[in-house]
Amino acid sequence: MKLVILDRDGTINHDSEHFIKSVEEWRPIRGAMEAIARLTQAGYRIVVATNQSGIARGLLTTRTLFDIHDALQRAAAQAGGRIDAFFFCPHAADSACPCRKPQPGMLLEVARRFNIALADTYMVGDSLRDVQAASAAGARPVLVLSGKGHKTQTEGNLPPGTQVFPDLAAFAEHLAP
Repeated sequence: MKLVILDRDGTINHDSEHFIKSVEEWRPIRGAMEAIARLTQAGYRIVVATNQSGIARGLLTTRTLFDIHDALQRAAAQAGGRIDAFFFCPHAADSACPCRKPQPGMLLEVARRFNIALADTYMVGDSLRDVQAASAAGARPVLVLSGKGHKTQTEGNLPPGTQVFPDLAAFAEHLAP
């Protein structure tokens, strides 16, 4: 099975300093839905793995998060793509949660549930914690320069072997020409 794990905010949709707290605040990055469709049509399964500390902070409920993910799923489907699963960590940044990126727990759970080897799986995100989680889990780290990606690249300290692309669309074009 070919699988790609995607971070959400800053990778698929625009991020916000104030958190994405509603379906109305969720806006896809240009070309992201088409990128998901391209990967789906090339035989890749798509999983979203996202830290959502806004739940722990009381900024949104789990139900609202599911509504946002339903909107994302519908937008991907309208473009011809599919998201096979959503994984999220609802814990605060100061928790010692093993599933919160940069810890590898969420990615290890994806591997367990999908019965895949992470060595052949890409983890695409815009932050250092995304590529650190990929590296820690043994996945293939990919940094996109959308969202916080430019800042992440400038600050350096990327794990060895991290591939860098302008955005999710460029990554999809590279992986599924």
